[in-house]
Amino acid sequence: MRIVTTLPSATETVAALGCEPVGVSHECDYPPSAASVPAVTSSRIDASGSSGEIDQQVLETADTEDGVYDVDIETLEELDPDVIVTQGMCDVCAVDVAVIEDAVDRIRADPEIVPTDPHSVGDVLDDLERIGRAVDREERAREVRRELESRIDAVRNRTADVPAEDRPRIAIFDWTDPAMIAGHWTAELVDWAGGEYGLADVGDRSRPREWDDIRTYDPEVVIVAPCGFDLEQIAENRTDLTEREGWDDLTAVQDGRVWAMDGDHYLNRPGPRLVDTLEALAPIVRPELFDGPAADVAVPFEALEGVESDRDPADTESRAEVDSSP
Repeated sequence: MRIVTTLPSATETVAALGCEPVGVSHECDYPPSAASVPAVTSSRIDASGSSGEIDQQVLETADTEDGVYDVDIETLEELDPDVIVTQGMCDVCAVDVAVIEDAVDRIRADPEIVPTDPHSVGDVLDDLERIGRAVDREERAREVRRELESRIDAVRNRTADVPAEDRPRIAIFDWTDPAMIAGHWTAELVDWAGGEYGLADVGDRSRPREWDDIRTYDPEVVIVAPCGFDLEQIAENRTDLTEREGWDDLTAVQDGRVWAMDGDHYLNRPGPRLVDTLEALAPIVRPELFDGPAADVAVPFEALEGVESDRDPADTESRAEVDSSP
């Protein structure tokens, strides 16, 4: 079966099912073999700029007729896909289903289009099985889901007895200029990791927040994981937060509990590695219960100056969604 994926989480899901897509998005880089697969999409955003510059580009480009992303019709035609896995949750984060439907109307093939629209971990696992049915890997999808749920339960079982009053207040940023609080599945992950996530509920969209509201919440743990940013790019943009009024007064800063997490590969990809994200969050939230996290996934904020990346920032082209995103 000839499968095309148009976002990284779809590529990772298809790979977990034992399939190799014939075409991917320009952002797909995991598993590593995906980087050598023909890309059917491109972005009109220069993702090497600062977080504020990228945000401005997105706002300006999203309102144009062309939009943020483009589909290579010629390549898509040559790939002759049977199935295209795309998404409908955010036209800023990746090519969305409407763009793909328009592209398919312009090629000879008549592939099944499988859109994803996850806003919780359960949605992600349901998408896994739905994609499995579309690519004839139903049994494998059930096996992968069981494996992922087992790993989730292993974390939840260790934090289940942590009383509400002992759960630290957590804030996770998925953009820094403007300051955005991560939504969707994040509240679940934090709860399972043993923390309190008071700035968003399960399923809420990631959106800008007033800095004064964040200061009032006064998180005891801060995790900075901008969508599309690896640790090096977070380091380059860390002053978006550290130079804000009142940053040094936050309890998390005072207690040295501010972390940077690779937001490109973790937290913001609604695929199988959301469970990896949970396993990285757990030792940050409950260091007395868990070891880790791995240094290539998350590091204390004060360690950012020594971070180097082997990835090209120009390859990092997704970002947090905005209030108006579908």
